[in-house]
Amino acid sequence: MKTYLITGGSGFIGSNFVLKAREEQWANIINLDQLTYASNPNSLNTLKNDPGYQLIHGNIGDLELVSSILLRHRPDVILNFAAESHVDRSIVEPEAFIQTNILGTFRLLEATRSYWDELSPEDQIAFRFLHVSTDEVYGSLGPEDAPFCETTPYAPNSPYSASKAASDHLVRAYHHTYGIPTLTTNCSNNYGPYQFPEKLIPLTILSALEGKPLPIYGDGQNIRDWLYVEDHCNAIYQVIQQGNIGETYNIGGLNEKTNLSVVESICALLDELAPKSDIKHSSLITFVTDRPGHDKRYAIDCKKIHAELGWKPKESFDSGLLKTVKWYLKNVDWVKQAQSDDYHDWIHDNYSGRLVEN
Repeated sequence: MKTYLITGGSGFIGSNFVLKAREEQWANIINLDQLTYASNPNSLNTLKNDPGYQLIHGNIGDLELVSSILLRHRPDVILNFAAESHVDRSIVEPEAFIQTNILGTFRLLEATRSYWDELSPEDQIAFRFLHVSTDEVYGSLGPEDAPFCETTPYAPNSPYSASKAASDHLVRAYHHTYGIPTLTTNCSNNYGPYQFPEKLIPLTILSALEGKPLPIYGDGQNIRDWLYVEDHCNAIYQVIQQGNIGETYNIGGLNEKTNLSVVESICALLDELAPKSDIKHSSLITFVTDRPGHDKRYAIDCKKIHAELGWKPKESFDSGLLKTVKWYLKNVDWVKQAQSDDYHDWIHDNYSGRLVEN
């Protein structure tokens, strides 16, 4: 069985991929994770006694550590999930995004280059470095604009998306300059189990259950394409197995929704699954002042990955959202562990100072 080095494997998308990789026996997994606020090793508790899984606590920016891991474990694939990923936090503290997303990716690539150079010709050909990125690097679309495709020019509008754009360019450069067999995926908004509850869908679910206001930026008409995380994991595996070296593949859920409609759908599900006797959950919706530089619309054109690799999403937004809401209702202990004092302070600081819009 192959060995994958997965960076950021205790985060939201990474942990879902690790769980699926071990369940489906895709590979043995070495998980390098810094275990920051958004990482949760409890997400992988079921692998505690799995000999095919190992967690290493560390930073992708630690060149000496990464080099030693590569030499010791000899991975066939490096899969880079590690990133700072929350736009709001990037506005408040952009330096952390520069350090992890740009410098961290650079040092990971440097360690990879040294490791790859020493492989046999056969192993060099078989090796893959897959970098997971975002549709936000492409900027913002108007209501009638065509969805993002792999040749859409980059136009990032937040410190987060700018840092991811830079990391994408580094990955491309290391392929074209040094020959490393790289692949890049740019995905739309993910949702599903194990997502840290600062993001829209889990924040809405958990705030609604607690009877707290459900904050929506601006008029709630910003549009995102929603991708169920398991569909994303399947797509990544397809790209690792069959993707053409040096190429980029856009991965989307084909589910464009306004933020307001997403929150309203969650409220309707909670009215059914966890009803409150005194109110409808939608009465908690609260419009707040918009965040700076808020992109209006994202949409993904998935034709390339479907035509070349045969992948397309299995979940509709309704089916994926139902699974997601049920998961958060069931996994109360995981939620409590994720909601630390720092988490509550961040939510308070980010939303309490915003003026309510009437």
